[in-house]
Amino acid sequence: MSKLPIVIIGAGPVGLAAAAELVQRGEQPVLLEAGASAGASVRDWGHVRLFSPWRYCVDEAAVALLEPTGWTMPDPELHPTGADLYNLYLAPLAALPAISAGLRTNMQVLAVTRQGYDKLKSGGREQAPFVLHVAGPAGAELLRARAVIDASGTYTQPNPLGANGLPALGEAALAGQLFYGIPDVLGAQRDRYAGRRVLVVGSGHSAFNAALDLARLVGEVPSTNVHWAVRRATPGQMFGGGAADQLGERGALGDRARQLVEEGGVQMHFGVRIAALRTTAAGVIATTEDGRELPPVDEVITTTGFRPELNMLRELRLGLDSTVEAPTALAPLIDPNVHSCGSVPPHGVAELAHPEANFYVVGMKSYGRAPTFLLLTGYEQVRSVACALTGDDIGAREVRLVLPETGVCSSNLGDDADCCAPAIAAPPVAARSLIELAPVSVGSGGCCH
Repeated sequence: MSKLPIVIIGAGPVGLAAAAELVQRGEQPVLLEAGASAGASVRDWGHVRLFSPWRYCVDEAAVALLEPTGWTMPDPELHPTGADLYNLYLAPLAALPAISAGLRTNMQVLAVTRQGYDKLKSGGREQAPFVLHVAGPAGAELLRARAVIDASGTYTQPNPLGANGLPALGEAALAGQLFYGIPDVLGAQRDRYAGRRVLVVGSGHSAFNAALDLARLVGEVPSTNVHWAVRRATPGQMFGGGAADQLGERGALGDRARQLVEEGGVQMHFGVRIAALRTTAAGVIATTEDGRELPPVDEVITTTGFRPELNMLRELRLGLDSTVEAPTALAPLIDPNVHSCGSVPPHGVAELAHPEANFYVVGMKSYGRAPTFLLLTGYEQVRSVACALTGDDIGAREVRLVLPETGVCSSNLGDDADCCAPAIAAPPVAARSLIELAPVSVGSGGCCH
């Protein structure tokens, strides 16, 4: 067992940070990336600008590995795009010999289990190595590991358009006219949307980006027509805390979206819970659960969030909250049905642990279906996990993270309640410096911006 590697699933920002943390502790991890390169999902949304400056977008251990090579930090106050994040940080990090030696791209993880043990068997289970069933360029193979860190994210698992958590009737048949996430409306996909009737569905930051880009396109091509549908009955605090948001660009994004709606730059539709889509001679028509029909459109942009892919973990013993699909100890801290105040109490291995020993889900996937993941949260998660897997129990417990307030809070006391409960105090920290602010919010739409 001791000679087997620690395997990391996913070579995005958090997966690469996990590798950097382990390399600093003398490990040689194996990274399995489904895409053609590290950071493949980030490259997919490379046109989107983050609402966090560079100083909140890099991992401490990764920077410590990069700097001796001559790498220099971009201007800490500038806000990178996804392409900037990849080209100036993720690609150089992945190219470091200590990391690239274990990086395998185009590797799809099909399943993770214990050697000789299905989920039902117990005796001696913790002493058995993990076995990963993977499919790559050379075909299927089995890889053994002494520990597994799942940092595969949720970007490739968008929520469907249907309001009940399932695809709307007709959604699959109309896949060619749907886009999940934030399309490059002003760049590579301009021709797809220019002069067309477009419906944006969703009420998070990804929806803000899509709607604002489409509004700019309307200015260039006036025949473009934009509809925006949200499930909530009224705007409420949908647009965030504005100037009260401690992450200024996040607040400004909400302000711009609010202004767009107030000025009539898009046609808003509230209380929309989509049940079906159908094609007519007039265009694609969405029907709501209460029988209303939205105006016909040509294209639909779905920004309804993302969810974790759990099928590959079926033979592992997971401790997941039945609602959020996050680890049971973490779920109450992030459940949007309870609160969404922009702050998350400190958490690390204790909150991320599963009944399956030495298996951890980190990064955005650790939040399950909760929409408010912050990138630096993932960096702190993997620091704690790396400590635990290399025998540093004190370092694993020294977790302290203070996130920026959004300026608003929703709770189960009612829609868009005005106040938040006091932040939970962070525990004392010995050797670890305080992380004052966190960076990239993945937001309700699930994409860094």
